[in-house]
Amino acid sequence: MSAPQNFKNHTRYYFPFHFVLMPILVFNLIFSIYDSIHRFPEHKYLFHWWIVMSIAFIMMAILGRRQSVKAQDRIIRLEERLRLATLLPANEQAHIHEFTTGQLIALRFASDAELPELARRALTQNLDRKDIKKAIVEWRPDDLRV
Repeated sequence: MSAPQNFKNHTRYYFPFHFVLMPILVFNLIFSIYDSIHRFPEHKYLFHWWIVMSIAFIMMAILGRRQSVKAQDRIIRLEERLRLATLLPANEQAHIHEFTTGQLIALRFASDAELPELARRALTQNLDRKDIKKAIVEWRPDDLRV
């Protein structure tokens, strides 16, 4: 069983992406550049195309990952707005749409008990994502992050 989630260990690496796919794609690019340099005169267009395709594969992987994280950020934004609507006093609910997406993403780690006060501080002091996470006392883990 892993340690409870907190500010220091909440960053998530997806093993197949970060430690298998990306190293293979980077190695492929390095190898294609190396092979192009050492065997330049023969098949120069093929080797250049190999470099272009290696870069395209890396871009596809990064953009695919980025789009899935962006979609999840939108879902988190919606979830946290709903959560704030249930936990904030009625007079403060009008300010829910003033939160930035980054603030809402960071607030998801706050427990229900400390969320109203931390949300108030986030708006009045204009705290950024990192400052909000550091201010959390009772961490609410997010184990479903992509």
